[in-house]
Order: sequence, then C-alpha cells, then structure tokens
Amino acid sequence: MHKHKRQSRVGTNGLDSEVLETAREVIRIEAGEIARLEDRLGEEFVDAVDAITSCIERGGKVIVTGIGKSGLVAKKLAATMNSTGTTAFFLHPSEAVHGDVGMVSARDVVIAISKSGKSEELAALLPTFRRLGTAIIALTGDTESDLAKESDIVLDVSVKQEACPFDLAPTASTSSAFAMADALAISIFVVRGLKPEDFAFHHPGGALGKRLLLKVSDIMHTGENMPIVKESATMRDALMEIIEKRLGMTGVMDDDGKLVGIITDGDIKRILMGHPDVKDIREIKVGSVMTRNPRTIDREALVARAIQKMEADPGRLITCLMIVDGKGYPIGIIHMHDCLRTGIA
Repeated sequence: MHKHKRQSRVGTNGLDSEVLETAREVIRIEAGEIARLEDRLGEEFVDAVDAITSCIERGGKVIVTGIGKSGLVAKKLAATMNSTGTTAFFLHPSEAVHGDVGMVSARDVVIAISKSGKSEELAALLPTFRRLGTAIIALTGDTESDLAKESDIVLDVSVKQEACPFDLAPTASTSSAFAMADALAISIFVVRGLKPEDFAFHHPGGALGKRLLLKVSDIMHTGENMPIVKESATMRDALMEIIEKRLGMTGVMDDDGKLVGIITDGDIKRILMGHPDVKDIREIKVGSVMTRNPRTIDREALVARAIQKMEADPGRLITCLMIVDGKGYPIGIIHMHDCLRTGIA
C-alpha cells in the first residue's frame, strides 16, 4: 500500500510555516506557565501533602472533583494517585448532588479543581463538604474565588495567558493544573516512603508490572537444566553440555564447585581459528581456553537488571548470565530468550 505524499504548501501561501510557528508558540506558552508554578510551591503545598498523607494513614480516601476540562484533570489526578498507592476516587459534581456525595466521609480529603473557582456545580457541593467536616484542597486559577475562600488549602494554578490565540480555550491553564496535580501525587508517593514494588503492585499486568516485579529467580534454569562442567573437563565434555542444555554456553567451576569461567559457542569458533595446528580440540582442557571472570548476577536481582548487564558492553554483547550465590557457587543461568518471553525486553 502506497502512502500518500503530502504536497508542501511552503512555496505558495506559507501555511506550513504558520502551522509550525503556531505549534511552537503553544509549547512555549504552556512550558512557561508550568515553569512559573515552581515559585509558588511553599507552605500551602506542604500542608496539602500533609493533609492527604494523614488522611490515608487514618484510613480515609481522597475525593477528587471538577467539571469540564477541570474534570479531566481531576480524573487524571485520581488515576495517578491510585497508581502510586494513594486511594482516590473521582466524584462528578453533577452526579454528586444526586446521591454520589454519599461516598464522602469526614475522614476524607476533597481536592476540588476549577480554573475560575466559580463553578456552580462545585459551589453546590461545598456546603455538604462543610457539614461533613471534610478538609477541602482547592486547585484554582483564582485565589480570591468562592471556592478558594471555602477551602482549607489553596494551590494557585493561575496562568497569565492561555495558548489559544484568543486567550479563551483552556490550554495553558489545563497543563498547569495537570502539572500541579502530578507534583502533588508524586510528592505524596515519596513522603510515604513507597518503593517501586509498591508502584508495581498496582500495575500487575503488562510490561510495567513485569519490569518492576519479575526477578531472575523466577525464570532462571537450575539443577539439571543448568549447563556446568569442571575446569579439568575436556572440550568434548563442554560441547556435550552445550548441546544437551541448548543454551549456547556452559559454566565452568573449579574443584571446590565455585564458578571460575564460561565456555560459549563463540569461544569454540575462536578456538578453532586460533589453534589450526590442533588436530582435535575436543581434547583441550576447558580451563586453558575458558573466559574467566564472566558477568554474573544475583538470584534476587530484577530481570530488567539482568538485561542491562547483558547489554552493558555494546562491543561484547552476551546472551546468558550465570547466577551465583554469595560465596560464588553457581545456582542457575538466565538467557536473553527467557527475558524476551516475559515481554520485558
């Protein structure tokens, strides 16, 4: 199937240049407005993080609400918080006044998002939140609005201008609200001392969860499936082990059983080329031609780390890693193909 080749309009009416300049201006404006948020972070932001952290510790939840574009920001904040271990729910203002507000309790925290701070839908909910005694955190572009005045904590997400040429469509204001929301969610994640495993717990499916949770011990070959020969063995023995175990290599151990080297398919080819006078390489001792001090990994390491180790030296990529215990004894082997089958690599 042939792709349609777009005809350039630069030489006719300059529309392409105008399109690109418009796009660049949008990015410049939004990046500038987000950058301005940094100087506004202070005591109120810390208070917001403390309020939410305390809420979660006492068994409460975060209720995030907003309507229109602010509602989209609210949904994203709730999703990000849930991803990072902070229990959060999106409450649609219109549905809330028809019964959904029942999900809110006194031990919860409400995050209300509104550019103008004058949303009628949110205004209708504020008295209920106050009766419940629920703490209210506002993300608003107007710190003098009714929403701001009724809130316990106010985070200023105002912008000097929207990226829209007419300064009307929510663009820069939405981006700023998204950025402040992300700053809030990640700050809570860090303050609570959560770890990558906690994040992965909420993403059990797909490559993300596997990358964060899957360990070498989960997929390594052990016991009879681990290719291994002694240093005193012959290349005949090594070849048989490589062929039988079908991993393209074998580990080599000394008389005490500790890993001292490896022999790979590539090593065999190099031996053949480097010893043309040898009539039968099968009788060569493994210890005299093996690769010493091979890369190894611990059984508790993440599979993602194993892949990094295999690819650490672009000039000497390898496809297998021996797994050793704390004393240097070989306990398994992992192959790049095993990693590929997990969906991580």
